[in-house]
Amino acid sequence: MHEARLLIGGHRVPGEGGEHITFNPYSGEPVARLSLASPGQVREAVRSSRDAFTGYRRLPAHRRGDMLLAAARLTAERAEVLARTITEENGKPVRLARAEVNRAATVFRLAAAEAGRITGETIPMDAVPGSEGRIGFYIRQPVGVVAAITPFNFPLNLAVHKIAPALAAGNTVVLKPSSQTPLTASLLGEIITDAGFPAGTLSVVPCARDAAEALAADPDVAAVSFTGSVAAGRSVRDGAGLKRVSLELGSNSGNIVAGSADLEQAAASCVVGGFAYAGQVCISVQRIYVQRTVLEAFTALFLPRVQALRSGDPREETTDVGPLVSDEAAERVRGWMDEAMRGGARVLCGGQLEGRMMQPTVLAAVDRGMKVVCQEVFAPLVSIIPFETFDQALAMVNDSRYGLNAGVFTRDLAEAFRAVEELEVGSVIVNDSSAYRADHMPYGGVKSSGLGREGVRFAMEEMTEIKLAVIRLPHS
Repeated sequence: MHEARLLIGGHRVPGEGGEHITFNPYSGEPVARLSLASPGQVREAVRSSRDAFTGYRRLPAHRRGDMLLAAARLTAERAEVLARTITEENGKPVRLARAEVNRAATVFRLAAAEAGRITGETIPMDAVPGSEGRIGFYIRQPVGVVAAITPFNFPLNLAVHKIAPALAAGNTVVLKPSSQTPLTASLLGEIITDAGFPAGTLSVVPCARDAAEALAADPDVAAVSFTGSVAAGRSVRDGAGLKRVSLELGSNSGNIVAGSADLEQAAASCVVGGFAYAGQVCISVQRIYVQRTVLEAFTALFLPRVQALRSGDPREETTDVGPLVSDEAAERVRGWMDEAMRGGARVLCGGQLEGRMMQPTVLAAVDRGMKVVCQEVFAPLVSIIPFETFDQALAMVNDSRYGLNAGVFTRDLAEAFRAVEELEVGSVIVNDSSAYRADHMPYGGVKSSGLGREGVRFAMEEMTEIKLAVIRLPHS
């Protein structure tokens, strides 16, 4: 069993907030002994980052870019250790863990490039009467200390999605990782240190919820970037006060398969999008709306692909679907499944749940009010729901408190553009599933799916302030 320590001010220190032991979700074996940060240590980490910000913000962009490139190189060099650690901590199949590490290295490289592209704009002051003879322009400046709060499911890449843009823009960061994945966060802290970033630029403080809320509310924190549940996100937002707050809060992503769609492509994409990492992805395919004219054909293509997925030990190279992250997650899904069955839902395949291992499951005859439909299931479970007209499909996707990503499969250009116009989501993905995300695109949701956008350049806009300069010319 590994020992995880805090990183505060460039030093590895034991936590003072109580001991926490993490377990491998598949085997149940202990993975790490973690001493959590106390509220006082969280405050110390913020002070350390505040002090480091004074010097770090003045580093030239090319220096920040060089250190981010070094972080990308170190991430690639340590890829197998990182991937195996992710798998041990959260049960992600190792092939998918390697893909996560590769994406994290890419995010560091993107941030290195963007460090030299933080630009402002000139403002034509004489566009309004009375402002003749003046020149206006604005610059972007770092906000200060960024609090990054991240979940268990992408413990490396989601942390890098917050840290890399913050550092590229000249901010410093206090990272509060999930207590399920402290070793991955610790390895990330080592990468930032070894890449040459000054002490205090990044602190890593796994801690209990009360200390995390204190982090978000700390007066020396200038911005909060949070990924997690709706309830926790609301608590963070309410406590943050007059800070910049970015929230990514998940979804129950809807996907439309129109009668004109390439059904082979749609079926293959929805299998990957619905069952990768046991569905524990915030943009995972959950609701599949299929036009009734192609319902039978789509289902005949979809089910065999689902049944061919291999469940088992995530450490094995051939595993497609690993465990749910905890007993609590498994019990929640079991309860939701029981509710659906009582309401008349039918299991088309899967449906078995033993311990934390759930067979990839497809339901039919579901109702819009069932939790497996209207809430975020976060499990290897999708529902196939028929529709008659494309208008009806758009309305069914929008019938949700969430709005992160939606997938639309169609070869009708008019349908594609209507979906882009009318779907109440942050991203409309045409001819791929809702689970598609590229690391440089503006990513985020509407409604209860959150506030703000990630994707390196867009996150940097969230983490910088505009400062305007207006110069009145002599004799004007």
